[in-house]
Amino acid sequence: MKITPQPFSPEVRKTEKPLEKPVTQHADKPTAEQTSSAARLDTSRQRMLSWFARVGISPSMLSPDPKKQKHALERRKQILETQKASNLQAVLNIALNVTIDEQTVDNIDPDWFFAFSTMAEEIYSRPMQELWGKIFAVEVARPGSFSLRTLQLLKTLTHRDAQVFTKAANVASKRNSDTVPRILVGYHRRKGFFSLFRKHHPEQVNLSTVGLSYPDLLALQEMKLIYASEIESGEYQEGQKVTLRCVNENISLTCKTAGVALVYYKFTPVGSELYKLVGKSPNDNYISAIKSVLNEVFVVG
Repeated sequence: MKITPQPFSPEVRKTEKPLEKPVTQHADKPTAEQTSSAARLDTSRQRMLSWFARVGISPSMLSPDPKKQKHALERRKQILETQKASNLQAVLNIALNVTIDEQTVDNIDPDWFFAFSTMAEEIYSRPMQELWGKIFAVEVARPGSFSLRTLQLLKTLTHRDAQVFTKAANVASKRNSDTVPRILVGYHRRKGFFSLFRKHHPEQVNLSTVGLSYPDLLALQEMKLIYASEIESGEYQEGQKVTLRCVNENISLTCKTAGVALVYYKFTPVGSELYKLVGKSPNDNYISAIKSVLNEVFVVG
């Protein structure tokens, strides 16, 4: 028997739902912020890996296999020794290109040299290697210029510390007869009866306005490069003169009235030794500010 399929009735067609396309569930796309955060995280991870690679360390360095582990440790030792030799070579190359006018036939102390080399091999940043190269060149030319105590303190300094010290050196001054630099900040005047009727003028420069902030001063004090408290000079008499040299500018002072003392921060012996080495450039804002303050009690020339 042949069976002929019957067409759907209109009623059935009306109630029949059309086939729906399956809905594919997609994971939410990451936002721009999430993408940026992931990129920063990846960059940070790469930096971590890069820094540790410099000392021969990687996440999967140590192996359960004793032979592979020994090889990895020997490789790390070789990396470290190679880096130390590279540091010393950089210091030597810098020293060879430093010109010192004064020379002597005396030799440097062997104990000083071997202590120097032990410390210098652990100086990795280029700016600090330049400083150590200069130290060695000066010591060879003038043995005894830098004490081991200075080297030990210098070894603890970072490039940022050296930058802060340079800012201090740029505002430091010395009298012709002085070997110790100082940061002149103002003056102190002995109070008298008539001073009550004088118009008040600032007696000190705000160093933070000329590039040397209060945290910078604290850091220099903690590093034992300047003394912790302000110091006053002896009192100047009326007409007494003094000349200070700040970087490459002379400041001539003639006292207008008796009973005036200069106020300053004094460099320590270690700071004084380091002062000889750093490159200095005049801080014009400081020069203008200190002249303006001192003009109240000195004739400034």
